[in-house]
Amino acid sequence: MKNKIKITDPTRILTLANIISLGRALLAVPIIYTLRDPALGTITFVLIIIAILSDALDGWVARKAHEVTHFGKWIDPIADFACILSVAAYLTLVDRFPGWFFTFYLVRYVVIAIPAIYLLNHSDFISSANWWGKWAAGVTALALLVHIWPWQAFPWLKEFTIYVATFLLTVSWVTYIRTFVKEYKKMS
Repeated sequence: MKNKIKITDPTRILTLANIISLGRALLAVPIIYTLRDPALGTITFVLIIIAILSDALDGWVARKAHEVTHFGKWIDPIADFACILSVAAYLTLVDRFPGWFFTFYLVRYVVIAIPAIYLLNHSDFISSANWWGKWAAGVTALALLVHIWPWQAFPWLKEFTIYVATFLLTVSWVTYIRTFVKEYKKMS
């Protein structure tokens, strides 16, 4: 029988995992800065890999340290969103990334955030990332990488990663909506 993870204090804010998540959100600034100069391509690549790895690391640290927190459940997907949206916005503005995907990503997030915030304010529900969303964030990060460094050997990879990310983001979106509907029904 698998032991359930013991949570020491879910109301804590200052934990190593939450600092890692906040760091990921802040990485958008140096990533965009280095994207502006092709000579800094290696630094850009390293920063993006750090952002991707931090997405896995924060959850692992939270579970191992028994510090899964309410704030952490919120900040993790927000950090993903902030970093991905910022880089996608820059790439869209310089015409290196599809504008329709940027718009889809932004609208999806807003449509998820509104009921999540409503439920937070009107019940004891704490929204957190779902596995579909975690996979979608990873594939979206891969799509950004492919658009930053187009791999000539695989010209189809740009479109493929965008469509896979769109599919995963859509499934994640539906999963969130289903969760929110269940919570609304509990409230009535």
